[in-house]
Amino acid sequence: MGMHPFGRFPEKRLPMLGAEAVLAALGDAALRPSDIPIAYSATTQAGMLAGQGILREAGISGIPVTNVENGCASGSSAFREAYLAVASGRYDIALAVGAEKLEQVVIPGMGRPDGISREHLTQLLELGEVMGYVETVPEGHVGTVLMPGVFAMLAMEHMQRYGSTVEHFARVSVKNHEHALANPNAHRRRRITVEDVLASRPISEPLTLYMCCPTGDGAAAVVLSSMEVARRHSRRPIRIAASALASAPYSSRDLALMDVNSVSANCAREAYAEAGLGPEDLDIVELHDAFAPAEMLHYESLGLCAEGESGRLLDEGVTRLGGRLPVNTSGGLLAQGHPFGATGLAQVCELVWQLRGRAGERQVPGAKVGLAHCLGMSAACAVHILTR
Repeated sequence: MGMHPFGRFPEKRLPMLGAEAVLAALGDAALRPSDIPIAYSATTQAGMLAGQGILREAGISGIPVTNVENGCASGSSAFREAYLAVASGRYDIALAVGAEKLEQVVIPGMGRPDGISREHLTQLLELGEVMGYVETVPEGHVGTVLMPGVFAMLAMEHMQRYGSTVEHFARVSVKNHEHALANPNAHRRRRITVEDVLASRPISEPLTLYMCCPTGDGAAAVVLSSMEVARRHSRRPIRIAASALASAPYSSRDLALMDVNSVSANCAREAYAEAGLGPEDLDIVELHDAFAPAEMLHYESLGLCAEGESGRLLDEGVTRLGGRLPVNTSGGLLAQGHPFGATGLAQVCELVWQLRGRAGERQVPGAKVGLAHCLGMSAACAVHILTR
């Protein structure tokens, strides 16, 4: 594994970020650039052939390179493609890398998103219709497709149905920021309180700024191999017990309340079946907490608790370091950050460091089984289970 820290790095081009992660991963695997026969690269903003540029910067060229874009699940999807390349027997070694530069997000044809007009917003919705996510309606008339608004509505619905509170959401953010204090790769490394979260700038009721992940720059890379090769390079190889990828099942779309649970639940069931394991066997979880309420929703969709009981896990301290099942020891997206193409691979890095016992102050004692979950809007989901 290798990572470039997440944050804001305006002086670095995307190929530089990716190459640093690739070279770190090669160093960790005791391999040379010439040892890599195939690679998969994930990014959502850099356009075509970004992977070739990253690999060229790392001294790798002439090999098959596949560029993967699958929303926020892009890095996880690249990881799965590398896994399948090795599992098929065609390759003994494969590389997955994800990189993103988001310190200045540009909407194609519209420039910077500050002060988007209604006309431009309608264009965004039309793009959503092309991608099959939503109907073309004026924003705000029936629901929303903007992610803070989507998760704000989901949070309100969860509060109404199950009695969760705004303080629960704030405590998710406090927990993950506390975990990130021990992660040198994290974007936000600051201790915050529930009061800090609730007092931070309102984004979309009930979400505040500290309940939303920061977007920035970063990269992560992973080298996968057959177990025979791995044992020649590592005394503690980590096994991929399951690799699942799902798209959202058809449903009668409710534009006022987007379903982000079904695809995660379906994908998790497939991964558990493939691994021959269940939620009760997990020692650590890295999940897609782009917004604080999302972490609670995913506790339920991944089977970590029954529907509506995610608040209880927080109340009992189950998911914090020292609890029965620590979640997002990296700091998660809320504190480690969310450079889209790199996020899923960063989750894998965290799990492997934990399973190897190399996570330092955030180490989960005796961790043997870990799960990574990454969600691309409500349309794509990847779940991977790793074992020691």
